[in-house]
Amino acid sequence: MPAWRYLRLFRADLLSAQPARLYRAKMAELRLPLLRSVLLNDPDLVDLVLRQRPGDFGKSRRVTRGLRPLLGRSVFVTGGEDWARQRRLIDPAFAGGRLRETFPAMRSAAEAACARLEARCGTLTEIEAEASHAAADVIFRSLFSMPIEAQAAGEVFEAFRAHQRLQPVLSLGALLPPWLPRVHGRRTRATARQIRGLIAGLVAQRSAALGRGEAPDDLASKIMTARDAEGEGFSPEEMIDQVAIFFLAGHETSAAALGWALYLLAAHPDWQDRVAAEARGWDGSFAGLSGLGVTRDVLRETLRLYPPVPMMVREAARPERFRGRAVPRGAQIVVSPWHLHRHERLWEAPDAFDPGRWNSAAGRQSARRAYLPFSAGPRACPGAGFAMTEGVLLLAVLLRKLRLAPGPVPVPVAHLTVRAKDGIWLQLERREKA
Repeated sequence: MPAWRYLRLFRADLLSAQPARLYRAKMAELRLPLLRSVLLNDPDLVDLVLRQRPGDFGKSRRVTRGLRPLLGRSVFVTGGEDWARQRRLIDPAFAGGRLRETFPAMRSAAEAACARLEARCGTLTEIEAEASHAAADVIFRSLFSMPIEAQAAGEVFEAFRAHQRLQPVLSLGALLPPWLPRVHGRRTRATARQIRGLIAGLVAQRSAALGRGEAPDDLASKIMTARDAEGEGFSPEEMIDQVAIFFLAGHETSAAALGWALYLLAAHPDWQDRVAAEARGWDGSFAGLSGLGVTRDVLRETLRLYPPVPMMVREAARPERFRGRAVPRGAQIVVSPWHLHRHERLWEAPDAFDPGRWNSAAGRQSARRAYLPFSAGPRACPGAGFAMTEGVLLLAVLLRKLRLAPGPVPVPVAHLTVRAKDGIWLQLERREKA
């Protein structure tokens, strides 16, 4: 089709604009007058870009410049030594032992979400909005020890929702050469300023509490008191950047995953009953989460079929040659979990919902080569363990009390994350006690 028509479809819906052959191809190219893009579906090339030579394929400047009004110079958009320093300060807050400390906040948010949904039993409910509320609650309780009902948390949540509605997958600005200045819309700049102002207030309050020795020992306190080898920590402005990306990445992606997981369980009542039975046997403790194997496999399979971030874009720092084809410096290198996770050459029954595949040799082999919901290599998401713990916990708390039935079949579309075009509608009922 003509390039202009493809770009219009691409901007409206990233996923359905892609040709079906990409689910079989090992590599594909898109050539436009101002843009050269290469999509990689070959696991060896994906490994080269993400793990073996990540320094040669930094974050795409076309993508990151569009996020700078909100995210500043956060860990998501920086590279080189700036990024390495930020990761050294952030990673300890998400280490394995820290999850146990964060667990009570997560569980409180999960129980609050369950209570809200129980009140809606007997109704057809749009579950994406409820999942978004729950994920935001987890973030605020874990970061700042405050529930989403707190005024400051609620204001940030609503401002983020407004900002995300203004962000298309593709804008004309993304097609311009990266060395040209990016002009952002007035409303986009205004919502970004509003969010950063609200976060600045939270950071200032926490800084004052730390100075008085009265701050809770949550993620915000851990990150604000972290120091690098030179004894330096994040400045207030840097902390605003990091909180912005924690909320955007941790809230939006977790909400998308939870919404799709609940839909898949509603559509597959046999797996729903298995998760519910497992949840009823859980003792409610952090240690007990390790026994929720079926629930964890359901979440893994959800992240395979509906990876919250459908595509990751890197930029070639020098000329390359992939599969015999020349790739120029500055080309956009697209690694697509959406295509890798459903690739016909890499998975058995790639479009089927089958959590049992995670206990098969073939499924584990496919996962090693072609499963990256949290990216891979040194730039893999530092909150991957947090997200998996949160997802398993939320599913267990909700399914042991609620029975789900599907409404209209949702149509996935990609904006900032993979969401449903008209929402995900589920019928909610109370589950009878065993």
